[in-house]
Amino acid sequence: MVSIQIDTKSCTGCGLCVELCPLSVFDFAAPGGNSVPEVKRPEACCACMTCSGKCPQSAIRVAQSDPPKRWLDDESESPAVLLDQEEETRYKEYASVLDGILKLRWKPVAVTLIQQGEPFPHVPVPRVKLRYCQSLIMARRGKQILMPPSSHACPDGTSILGLTKIPPKLASGDIYIKLGKLASREAAQTLVNGRSTLPEESIRATLVTPLDDPVLRADIVVIIAPPETMMWLSMASTYFTGRRMNFQMGSYNAQCLETTVYPYTTREINLSLGCYGCRAISDLSDDLMFMGIPLEKMEQLIAGLTHLGRKAIPDARSKTYLPPLI
Repeated sequence: MVSIQIDTKSCTGCGLCVELCPLSVFDFAAPGGNSVPEVKRPEACCACMTCSGKCPQSAIRVAQSDPPKRWLDDESESPAVLLDQEEETRYKEYASVLDGILKLRWKPVAVTLIQQGEPFPHVPVPRVKLRYCQSLIMARRGKQILMPPSSHACPDGTSILGLTKIPPKLASGDIYIKLGKLASREAAQTLVNGRSTLPEESIRATLVTPLDDPVLRADIVVIIAPPETMMWLSMASTYFTGRRMNFQMGSYNAQCLETTVYPYTTREINLSLGCYGCRAISDLSDDLMFMGIPLEKMEQLIAGLTHLGRKAIPDARSKTYLPPLI
């Protein structure tokens, strides 16, 4: 549940919240502005925190309380098909090899996009609304998180992931301009129209879990790590082919688009630098990058990494080829 309070004594009526809210929660009591905005559509609020974060007077407070239910009632006739023992063991082996060779700081994350008509697994929804990127960051720390649209806090991300329709303000690109992220309507339209998205309302929920603690069959494996780790992962994926990789990145919609939807739709590994959104709402350090790997690519990647781990990786990390100082 979300509640919004406006401090009418601090508010100057600038109208920035009215302009920036992607879901048009706020409006002026009278046409023309110059008054304290009102919360006209509180039920539409997704707790993205754009209003409170951008208010120049810090006059807006958005609070969340526990959802009515943390375990979702499922109307599906059959229960979710959980991983069998063989698949679960394979995922855990992937995680073990990745950590054993690369010494990962954070757990790899298994992502499942639950389609409409598919049942929910017995995994709790979060206590508060989260952005998809926040759920990935929590899963890398060991959490299992199930998020239907009502648990998501980013309307841009939910529309890209196929959970919801895209709101008009985001479809037009106006918010990108107002936030100072792009120079013009033309640039914003190019960004919005050029990105891959899943069909509207085709996805019922996102499920993220640690790769070594899976629940359902993963669609994508996401790894959050420094550039040196990403170098070895890239080399491992091409160890048997020598094929150079072409990554799609634009520093917009990093986790939802670049590390999830793009690998999901193309079935190709993709690398991302992250975006202003996922860095602004998390404790991600500046040296971290993101990689999305389709599940079917994992077998070859792990095999390549195993070979690299015998000589190339230890040699490089021990600076074997560093010349003596003169």
